[in-house]
Amino acid sequence: MERKQEICSPFVPRRNSTGRKTSAEIVSEARQSLRVQSTQRPFTPRDGHRQLFEKSSVRADRDSRPPSAFSLHAQNFDAPDSRPGSGTRLSPLDHKPKFPVPCDVEDPFKAFPKPPTDPLEGKRGLPGARARLLRAGSLTMLAPVEGQKDGPGQKQLSAKRLPSTDHTEVCSSPHKPGPRRTASESRIKQPSVDSGVRLTGCRAGRRAEPGNEDNSTTSTEEDAESLVWNNVIAPLLQQLESVAAGSSEGSVDRLCDLCDGLHGALAEADMLGRRCKRRSGILRTLFRLIDLNSAQLNLHIAKLCLALCVSGNNLLNICKLIFQISRSESNDILFQHNSIIDSFLGVLSKEDVSSSGEALLYCVGTLKFLSGNGAILRLLLDKNCVGVAQKLIQRLRAADDANFTVAGHILVQLTATLRNLADHPDSRPLFVSFSILPELCLVLRHHHKDPDICTNISRIYSKLSSYSECRLALAQTPDCYQLFLELLSKHHQKQDLVVRLLFTLGNLTAKSEEARLELFQCDGCMDTLLQLYDAYQRRDGSPHTHPQKGPPSPSRPQAPPVSVQEGEDVLVKLVRVLANMCIHPAVGPALAANTTCIQLLMETLELRSAQESGELLVNVAATINNLSFYQEDSSVLRDSQLTMAKLMLKLVLSSSMDAMLEATRVYGNLSQSKDVRDFIMQNKVHHFVVTLLDSKSTEMCFSACGILTNLALDPPNRVRLSAEGAAAKLVDCLKDLGPGDWQLAGQVCQALWNLICGGSETLPDTQERESLLEILSTYSDEEEALKWIENEDMRDFHKACWELEFLPVAQKLMKTLQPPDRTA
Repeated sequence: MERKQEICSPFVPRRNSTGRKTSAEIVSEARQSLRVQSTQRPFTPRDGHRQLFEKSSVRADRDSRPPSAFSLHAQNFDAPDSRPGSGTRLSPLDHKPKFPVPCDVEDPFKAFPKPPTDPLEGKRGLPGARARLLRAGSLTMLAPVEGQKDGPGQKQLSAKRLPSTDHTEVCSSPHKPGPRRTASESRIKQPSVDSGVRLTGCRAGRRAEPGNEDNSTTSTEEDAESLVWNNVIAPLLQQLESVAAGSSEGSVDRLCDLCDGLHGALAEADMLGRRCKRRSGILRTLFRLIDLNSAQLNLHIAKLCLALCVSGNNLLNICKLIFQISRSESNDILFQHNSIIDSFLGVLSKEDVSSSGEALLYCVGTLKFLSGNGAILRLLLDKNCVGVAQKLIQRLRAADDANFTVAGHILVQLTATLRNLADHPDSRPLFVSFSILPELCLVLRHHHKDPDICTNISRIYSKLSSYSECRLALAQTPDCYQLFLELLSKHHQKQDLVVRLLFTLGNLTAKSEEARLELFQCDGCMDTLLQLYDAYQRRDGSPHTHPQKGPPSPSRPQAPPVSVQEGEDVLVKLVRVLANMCIHPAVGPALAANTTCIQLLMETLELRSAQESGELLVNVAATINNLSFYQEDSSVLRDSQLTMAKLMLKLVLSSSMDAMLEATRVYGNLSQSKDVRDFIMQNKVHHFVVTLLDSKSTEMCFSACGILTNLALDPPNRVRLSAEGAAAKLVDCLKDLGPGDWQLAGQVCQALWNLICGGSETLPDTQERESLLEILSTYSDEEEALKWIENEDMRDFHKACWELEFLPVAQKLMKTLQPPDRTA
């Protein structure tokens, strides 16, 4: 009896309106002809040396890439960083001054008024006097004037000395030489003049100004800050310097405690950030301690410097200092017991790419190293590292062309960090909630020419796509399939990128009907996949392979320079994608009709051996099995069934159980052809099939029963199978494995039906006939058949299989086996 199994999968719309699967659908899905393939995730080796860019990086030979090794000393830092910015923007002039020029003057420049002469000008000469005036007029070089009071009389005097706003009068009035102070001297003697520039509270040397409502408040704040400085901060700085000057044992721990005490004192006095007027003294002291070259102390110094909001070159050097410490795995424990991680996560959150790009680079590089440590990885997740990374990705994507290269360097480190974070189970909900997977797709589009970024993101996808919630988030990203195909085509020679993208596509198509169809409908999908297949198909005539039968076509792309094992891993993942895609009823027939696809699969069977390429050949056999299900007239495989049956012999005779199982499944479909059945009998494959009935594997016995069912269609084959003891082995299989798998029991009954339907000579032994009848009678009793199933959910499933798959065939077989008188 020939039975074709109906396709009933999650990808076919259900007929019932309730949305619940029927018993028949559940049973049919339990062991269907079309099978999804699984494979192992590509192994990602860890770089033994902590450096910004791996040895395989395309940036490895570029002179422009930032270095991983450097030396830092106190002299590399800028002490004037302590001068805080005013935070006040000058208001623009309301008008442009115009100087009247008499028309009767031959040289117009002679009409402009000259600056007042300096009494010393005659002695020093004009150039020297001009240089002195410029220096004296510089606000940044002036020492603060303290203790000067502004009285009402002086206020009036200052007002009289203010220049007139009427520039016409000033320029047109005659010049009256006389003893006058220079502009710089006047500004020094007139502290009460409002210049329009108001210094903020964090600027050193701020003084009270007349007319300012906060004058008394500012004075009070300054007095309080001076009190804290004199009583707390200055003594701590002196202790730091004195302890650093000595070489006593335990001085490093003492210095670390003093740094923590200084940090606490500044925080309590609200003097962190850029609000402290005397940051310069604090920073000079801290920078000098860096030359002690202690990793533990340098982390405390870096944390305090970041709390003081250093910027520019100092911020870069502090980030370099932290990066340098993190390069040694032995220092990881220092980061676990120091809140420095919070500090540079803050830097990543607020610093701008255009102004602090290199500092961000070393900051993220530190995260990449630390995320390789399991304990710190958990710490980073608790500190919302994923959320910080998401915001930074958005800022990096918005970087303009001028900062594109720096943004690319940072993204290499950031994606490598996310790759490490993806290893932790608790990170997966965070990747989904922060929409990291769609964000990374946008990064891929923006940096599609950068192999380092693309490879890191492909590693993230290959890790997370094994989990349903991450698969769903990625599948819902618009045009992600088209993007992956474009990257496969562009970077087809970069094996580590290709294999991970293919693994991700295999995961997406393993459980989703929509994914299979959407991928297939992308522009150039099959062309890209088959070109990759052709490029990685090994045709080198090496040992374990057959020589190539003909020269490659000129249109074939050159195979990338990868090892045999690496190229095979690409084919394993690629063939898996094909096997999963062709499960879809609209995709399967199209692939079965694709001549190039079928030829490449058959070529792989010819070139590879089961001993060297076991997983690849298993995937190829599974793909052929899925394609052989479609028997349309357009099927190329239908015309090549005999050739395919010959190629399957190497798998049937191999020592790999997986290869044998897939080959028997293929024979189960191909043996519906008379030519294939004759080939099996002529090459004595049926001996091997009968032997498989002794296997304890229900899957192996199920496939063997399928082949025997088809072989018994031909009368000559029944006698030969009977001579091999096929009937007796089928009865033993039913007795031993039937109660645990009613689908297998039903398949055994079908094989026995085909064997005995031509006459009773196949079961001449009356005792054997009675034994089979007793088994069938017992198994036909529902209570006896299901009494050992304790789990209620499994009981319902087994009952459905028993009712639909076993009972109808068993009852018909019992009628055939019973004597005529009993039948009457």
